[in-house]
Parts: sequence; C-alpha cells; structure tokens
Amino acid sequence: MSTEETGSVLARLMDIIEDRRKNPPEKSYTTTLFAGGVSKIGEKIVEEAAEVVEAAGEAGDAGREHAIHEAADLIYHLFVMLGYKMIQLEEVEAELTRRFGLSGLDEKAAREK
Repeated sequence: MSTEETGSVLARLMDIIEDRRKNPPEKSYTTTLFAGGVSKIGEKIVEEAAEVVEAAGEAGDAGREHAIHEAADLIYHLFVMLGYKMIQLEEVEAELTRRFGLSGLDEKAAREK
C-alpha cells in the first residue's frame, strides 16, 4: 500500500469519527467512547499503547502481525480523542511538518522552556 493510499485511509477514518461525533448512532463503539469523554478514551489509548509494546516484543511473523493489529487499534483510539477534542488531522499533520528538519532533542528542549 502506498503512502498516498494510507493517507487516504487515515483521512477517511478521521472523517467517519468526526461524523460519529456530529451524528452519534446509538449502536456505535465510537459513540460509547465519546460518551465516556477524555477519561474513557484516554484509558483505551493507554491500554492500546501497552498492547503495541507487548506485541512488538513478540518474535516472528505472528508477533509482527500482532503489532500491526495493535497499532491500528491505537491509531483508531487516538483519532477518537482527536475527534472528541475537535482537532483536525490536518492540524496534527501541520505540527509534524513544522518539526521536519529539527532535531527531536532540540524540538523537545524548545517545548520545555
């Protein structure tokens, strides 16, 4: 899958999540997460992040596939948080673009001032 195709999948996912916020269906996991607010969504992000790390430690192709599955779960839950906070994917992309060419250590030090 190309970067262009991946980007479109991520943008489509974000569009669906934003639609769920605006038009919450009764039987929707995303709607349930939105109802739980930052606390519930954050709990899921922490849980999924731990599962990504655990899966990354697994050996072989099965471990790799498990890590991909858990990474997708983490991205979904992160996108739900962005949707809940009404943060557009383009805003995150702009922040990442701003950081290109900066040392990660320099960027972190600038935030700590």
